[in-house]
Amino acid sequence: MMTKDAKIVAFVDDDEQIRTANVQALQLAGYEVKPFGSAEAALRALDADFPGVVVTDVRMPVMDGHQLFQRLLRMDRDLPVILVTGHGDISEAVQAMQDGAHDFLAKPYPAERLVQAVGRAMEKRRLSLADRRVRAATAEREEAGPLIGVSAAMAQLRATVRQIAEADVDVLIEGETGVGKGLVARTLHTLSSRRRQPFVAVSCAALPESLIESELFGHELGAFNGAMRKRIGRIESADGGALFLDDIDSMPRAAQGKLLRVLEEREITPLGTNEVRCVNLRVYAASRLDLAAEANAGGFRADLFYRLNPIRLKIPPLRERPEDVLVLFGHFLREAARRYRREPPPLSDAVRRRLIEHDWPGNARELSHFAGQVVLGFEGAMPEAAAAEPAESLPDRMDAFETQLIEDTLASVKGDVRAALEILRIPRKTFYDKLRRHGISIDGFRRRQAPALA
Repeated sequence: MMTKDAKIVAFVDDDEQIRTANVQALQLAGYEVKPFGSAEAALRALDADFPGVVVTDVRMPVMDGHQLFQRLLRMDRDLPVILVTGHGDISEAVQAMQDGAHDFLAKPYPAERLVQAVGRAMEKRRLSLADRRVRAATAEREEAGPLIGVSAAMAQLRATVRQIAEADVDVLIEGETGVGKGLVARTLHTLSSRRRQPFVAVSCAALPESLIESELFGHELGAFNGAMRKRIGRIESADGGALFLDDIDSMPRAAQGKLLRVLEEREITPLGTNEVRCVNLRVYAASRLDLAAEANAGGFRADLFYRLNPIRLKIPPLRERPEDVLVLFGHFLREAARRYRREPPPLSDAVRRRLIEHDWPGNARELSHFAGQVVLGFEGAMPEAAAAEPAESLPDRMDAFETQLIEDTLASVKGDVRAALEILRIPRKTFYDKLRRHGISIDGFRRRQAPALA
């Protein structure tokens, strides 16, 4: 998994021939290059949000490369700057590195040396931007409330939750294990007019089939062997408030039929009696499976699915919204630090790489557990965090990352080039150059079916 940070290099040199040759070398290595003929032009174009690195010659008229570096340092202390020096400027470049410059290149240098230096600087920039996102998590959490994330999918989910929270309508919430279906249900309840009434959660997967009807609908004394006293069921306990049916796809067929009546009539009949009791509640149901597909295949009652489905929310997994990983991790890291009464630790390179590269199949739940391990100092036990540096070179790793990012983007937009360019934020020519270099065919993605998002 990759972030969407672009591989952008700002190259500053007043010599047009040198500038052109270096730009071509960097473009052949897969970088998008912004050439500037003067330090002043570079300063007008760059700001603290610039996602790449800067390479600048030292000897330039009006404002030299060292002065440019100092200005850039004041703008963003984390921005990697590589200084290009003549033989007589090396002592000045060494001093600049002591002041915070990333590297220097002594003229003349081979193109491979430039590409290697930029690759190292780009890795540093990628990790520093990851840290920046983690530090920004507090502000994001305050803005977003409990449904944290900066992706378009999470923004849409928050807007939908706010829109339907006050409407007294049942909601079906679908998504993989660990994406936060229960959190969405609780948020809906908290924002609804029923917020002061009970929120009763039932895990349908955790209840034995022989007891699920008793748990849901209640029973009278002596209704069956072992019924030593009267029991109020979970549905009746939620009267006036909300009932959350988690893992409803695991509910037995017999119980599904009885639940259908509850949804249609808002009434229950406990086991061992013919007494009908009315209930006033709002129902939230969560499923890790696509209930429409299950209903079509006969694995779930179709009439119950349609009754549960006046509003249907789908929460995409983290692998489809990697931009949310760092924000969520920052939130979980602070929670874990408070829980264990420790200070949030600085993040090692291994932790940063895991956050960026791991697919998080367990979604937010897995990410939360990892944050706890980081706070307790056990992240080394995680296989990917403990792994030694990969054998392949940094350019090879970056190429693999770039290939995966482009393929993921094309898959998400079904091969739509215009949409892919908007997401990747690179010129069309650069995009097609990268396709050729990585051997990626657009046609294959145009035939694929992208996952649906409600």
